[in-house]
Amino acid sequence: MRVLLVEDDAALGRVLRQGLSLEGFVVDLVTDGIDAVHATEVTEYDALVLDRDLPGMHGDDVCARLVDRTPTPGILMLTASDTLADRITGFEKGADDYLPKPFEFGELVARLRALGRRRADAVPPTLTAGDVELDIFRRTVRRRGVPIRVTPKEFAVLEVLMKSRGGVISAERLLEKAWDENANPFTNSVRVTVSTLRRKLGSPDAIVTVLGGGYRMRDAEE
Repeated sequence: MRVLLVEDDAALGRVLRQGLSLEGFVVDLVTDGIDAVHATEVTEYDALVLDRDLPGMHGDDVCARLVDRTPTPGILMLTASDTLADRITGFEKGADDYLPKPFEFGELVARLRALGRRRADAVPPTLTAGDVELDIFRRTVRRRGVPIRVTPKEFAVLEVLMKSRGGVISAERLLEKAWDENANPFTNSVRVTVSTLRRKLGSPDAIVTVLGGGYRMRDAEE
């Protein structure tokens, strides 16, 4: 999942970004509501972790600006207030979930993953492509039933490829979905990561290179 974290407390934002990245999320961080809206105009996010009390533009207004987007990202709203009126207002503006501060980091991770599962275009929690199986929520990869150890970045790339259900994914699209905003668009990280994944997954190659197109998962009949 690619996530936009909108948190005006810079120190908390950095901690949450690091923690979510270690959990396999691809996270961009902004600190005010106006930047959040601008970020969503140039990048397709699966979900937002949206602080309610933001400078520039209130979190409620950010939420209201996003609900008519197609596709609409999932919105998990954070707030220091836990009154019923605040929760109702957040839901009325289009939030999908609500988490009061302070919160346990593990609950934030669980709610984000559940939010991804509930989206209208959500995929099953376990993906298969040929003899490769990926469990989104347990963060595990198996081939022919044998566990494969992968890094968070390798998992993110494999998840994007497997969600395409055999479709070809360009290197640019992989860079957009599995790397954050700081990625160098001219980097060879995609090629290196795919190459490492191929080696870990073993023979025959589970990932096929499509000349001039990108990459796809090998079909079961191939």
